[in-house]
Amino acid sequence: MAFSFRNGRGLRKGSSLDKTSRIFLLGILIFFGFVVYFYQLFYLQVIQGAEYRTQSKTISSQVNTIPAQRGEIFDRNANLPMVINTESFAVEITPGEIPSGMYDTVVTKLASMLGISKYDIDKKIPKNIRRSYATVQIRSNVPFSIISNIAENKTDLPGVSWISKPIRNYVESGSISHVVGYVGDITKEEMNVMYNQGYSQKSIVGKTGIEKQYDSLLQGTPGRSSRTVDVRGRVLSDTPIVEPPKMGKNLILTIDTRIQTLAEKTLGNRVGAVVVLKPATGEVLAMVSYPFFDPNIFNTDEAGEYYQSLINDEKNRPLVNRAVNATYPPASTFKIIMSAAMLQEEAFSSAKKIECKGKLYYGNRMFHCHVHEPGHGWLDMKNALAQSCDVYYWTIGRDYLGINKIAAYSKEFGLGQSAMIDLPSQQTGFVPSIEWKERRFHEKWLGGDTMSCSIGQGYLLATPLQMADMVAMVSNSGVIYKPHILKEVRDPVSNEVIREVVPEVLFKSDIEPKVWKEVQEAMLYTITDGTPQYPMHNKTVQAAGKTGTAEVAPYKTSWHSWMVAYAPYDAPPEDQVVVSTIVEACNPWEWWAPYATNIILQGIFANQNYEEAVEALGFKYLMKNRARQE
Repeated sequence: MAFSFRNGRGLRKGSSLDKTSRIFLLGILIFFGFVVYFYQLFYLQVIQGAEYRTQSKTISSQVNTIPAQRGEIFDRNANLPMVINTESFAVEITPGEIPSGMYDTVVTKLASMLGISKYDIDKKIPKNIRRSYATVQIRSNVPFSIISNIAENKTDLPGVSWISKPIRNYVESGSISHVVGYVGDITKEEMNVMYNQGYSQKSIVGKTGIEKQYDSLLQGTPGRSSRTVDVRGRVLSDTPIVEPPKMGKNLILTIDTRIQTLAEKTLGNRVGAVVVLKPATGEVLAMVSYPFFDPNIFNTDEAGEYYQSLINDEKNRPLVNRAVNATYPPASTFKIIMSAAMLQEEAFSSAKKIECKGKLYYGNRMFHCHVHEPGHGWLDMKNALAQSCDVYYWTIGRDYLGINKIAAYSKEFGLGQSAMIDLPSQQTGFVPSIEWKERRFHEKWLGGDTMSCSIGQGYLLATPLQMADMVAMVSNSGVIYKPHILKEVRDPVSNEVIREVVPEVLFKSDIEPKVWKEVQEAMLYTITDGTPQYPMHNKTVQAAGKTGTAEVAPYKTSWHSWMVAYAPYDAPPEDQVVVSTIVEACNPWEWWAPYATNIILQGIFANQNYEEAVEALGFKYLMKNRARQE
């Protein structure tokens, strides 16, 4: 029966009181929901918070670095690898995975397989970490045959594992070692400098040469492999999260492997250096320094002992790249600069003659020309350069130029300054001055000092690379391009050229074109009619250049042998090459530098190897004489 309240005593169904009741009940439910929610938060964060914090400390992510392969290095043709990566392995031990009481048994067996002593392993795993689950690397550069043996005996070697660890393989390991360099484990000192550049304590870094100069390009990006582990390092997850490594960039060098081998064989086992470069670009086609070293040995367990033997060889200094890090008196090759300075300053006419009687008196000292009685006679500049007359240039330097102008022109040719080549270290050489001598020795500069400097002796010092740059300035009629060894940077996957090195002017001279022309002609005449006309005789290519004989011992008993040249003489600079050769005085005296330079030029322009070039030039008799002397 339907009913209703009237007169204020009741309301019909669906009235506002019914709606209010439902809202009230809903509010109560929401309120109790929030109470439960906040209670659960309070319980988790306050009551059980300490427990969860402890658990969070005992469970973490174990991240292992996956080493990236370094970029590979190629010669200028980009088809001959000079440095590649070889697959190798490193053996590791996780001490905590070795069952209790089995440590000595496992380690003894592993040491026998690796060919090392148990003591060597014990040093890396002291007793205080033998329950740790952190991996310890025992030995790197382990061949696959040993890894196979370990794998076959894995049940007897709990806790032993291995990882892939690529090493550098220096395919070309002769004289190019000074250019390419070598790699090694990062040191604490290096880490202090490079810690914010993405390096870690396990990084392999370049130590010398291109490997060091362009380490950031070659380095690549390491990968990561992460697993969830407990506080002791035990793995809690089976499937790792892997971020693969990215290989470093490939480098294409300016070095021509054929020319490098030719120059290396030509210099032979003579202590010295050879630089071959393109004057129009500054590209270094070859850079040889002897003695050299084998960078592949730095990848072996004998690395420490080998390095120490190289350091201890103070006589030959095989780690020194003599092309850029050794300085020598430039000797008579410096007369090229003297000739250019004399002509530009109009200090003395090139046609005017000076008499050489084989000696020159100055003060209380007698200076002897390299030709004694009766001397060279009357000589103009062209013949003085060709015959390398000391009396002529002593007179020009002392009476017509002076040390200030000699020093200024020396620096204009790049001497006493960095050649800015892309190698991690290089010498600047030295150009003396009046002020320097007074500060250094507390003595006045004398005319005799100027005379010594005028023929490239005394305090004057230069590197073989700087002398190559000097000749390049003559070839280019007043420009030296920055010498460089890097040609291109390429992507290791697509082989796309990422960066290309373009020629860059290093030094530019204000010397007039007519002066360059006359100096070039005088250098040509030196080859055709001067002191090196026989060792530099060549039917294939005509060179222009200058010899030098640097006295390094009193009474003229020991000399460095220099030869600097460019060829072809009548070609534009972009088709020419410059060769700078020095053979140190510690070798048996044979005046080898001009012969070596001619062999290199013959090999380059006749496309011949060393043996073929020697045969074509008729120098085989020199090889026989050398063999008899040895």
